[in-house]
Amino acid sequence: MNRGATMKMFELKEITGSLSKPSKMPGFAYGLPAKECKTGSKLRKVKGSTCEKCYAMKNCYAFKTTQAAQYKRLDSLKNKDWVMSMAIQIGNKKEKFFRWHDSGDVQNLKHLAKIFEVAKRTPDIKHWLPTREAWVLKYQDRAPENLVIRFSMAMVNQEAAGSWHNTSTVVTDSTVDNCAAFRTDKTGKVHSLSVYKKLTKLAKKELDFGHCGNCRKCWDKTIDNVAYLAH
Repeated sequence: MNRGATMKMFELKEITGSLSKPSKMPGFAYGLPAKECKTGSKLRKVKGSTCEKCYAMKNCYAFKTTQAAQYKRLDSLKNKDWVMSMAIQIGNKKEKFFRWHDSGDVQNLKHLAKIFEVAKRTPDIKHWLPTREAWVLKYQDRAPENLVIRFSMAMVNQEAAGSWHNTSTVVTDSTVDNCAAFRTDKTGKVHSLSVYKKLTKLAKKELDFGHCGNCRKCWDKTIDNVAYLAH
């Protein structure tokens, strides 16, 4: 019998740490410390980079409890049962979409290989792996069909790199309307750009914008690039 089949959920979480549940997007995620991003930690020092004002370095991500959980997950990558535990936990959530690294990034080739294996073991779930690690490019064709790897461009307003199948960019022009999360409220309603621009700061705060709503472009391999509005 598969060892994982006899383990309780708390035992699985002891191996990998628990999954996270971003409040504004579908499904679950798995966050690592943003401080440990190999490329991102360097880009944070570069003016105009997409990492300069990293969201995962502030607010709830900066809480001591959050940091402790993230470092526990980082350390767990060395556990021989990591793939088994992750696959079971993700599969048990009964969600159709999973995001790798709402905080943090791929650490090395062994880590990437483990992510590939987890995706293979959960074929009915769509996985999205955003990364700023350029070396991942040579392995993008080995990714399972249910895993989309999006290379995140380093600088704000930088054009997408054509060598990657799927990318993401950060733009300052709101008319480059690929990702509509900035005008999607907590109910999932997508407001038109003209209506959104007329709203007061208080109204925007009450409507709590920034949700995915029904959009799943980030997980869609047929969408070459997803452009996020800088905020």
